[in-house]
Amino acid sequence: MSLLQVENLTKRFEGLVAVNDVTFNVDRGEILAIIGPNGAGKSSLFNLVSGILRPTSGRVFLEGQDITGLKPHRIAQMGITRTFQTTTLFNQLRVADNLAIGYRMRTASGFWSTIFHTRRWKEDREKTMARVLEVLDFIGMTDKAFDFVSTLSQEEQKRLAIGVALAGEPKAILLDEPTGGLIQEDTDGITQLIKKIKAAGITVCLIEHKMNMVMDLADRIVVLNYGNKLAEGTPGEISTNPAVIEAYLGREYVA
Repeated sequence: MSLLQVENLTKRFEGLVAVNDVTFNVDRGEILAIIGPNGAGKSSLFNLVSGILRPTSGRVFLEGQDITGLKPHRIAQMGITRTFQTTTLFNQLRVADNLAIGYRMRTASGFWSTIFHTRRWKEDREKTMARVLEVLDFIGMTDKAFDFVSTLSQEEQKRLAIGVALAGEPKAILLDEPTGGLIQEDTDGITQLIKKIKAAGITVCLIEHKMNMVMDLADRIVVLNYGNKLAEGTPGEISTNPAVIEAYLGREYVA
């Protein structure tokens, strides 16, 4: 069974169809790339899967369980976390603080536990600290743990945003243009981090415009155009698909 199933997903905004009857599966442990021109509906699709938007029609399933229309925090608790094109970090907090917030949904202590420092609060604090240290090491930012986000480079902020999504112990992570605005050297670093995420057994679904990166990373690719699914296949199949070449890739990808 696929980890994530998207069935006939549609989203309309006052006559504009952002996503139109899109169906695809994301298999456990793979990297699936979503590509397409600007305005193709890629981010809207992520917003539907992660609960930010409610679909006009269609369903989303995680491990066979219908998650359509659930609140974003509930979907995150069930195992799907995400990043955004523009990083949504707390700039006036430290790197470790942001990661702790990413893990918060896995803790159980509430207001009174925190006020009175109960055993549950202490246990949650220890688990949070352990998870933060684990993620810092994984994303290669241990030496930045106590730096304020506002002092980080753009690449470090992108890396931290991925770390925040990983802190919640997801089954699948949705990465929306994780290398947007980065130079090639920094893009290579994020690419290696994504490969590391896959090697750790976490399923990855990413939106990306850098085609060399996509062809290197993806196990499969879904192509959107004007909200419709234009094609689906392996990088080799997509790079030689005449409809995809005409709509998006360009003639340099003709075999």
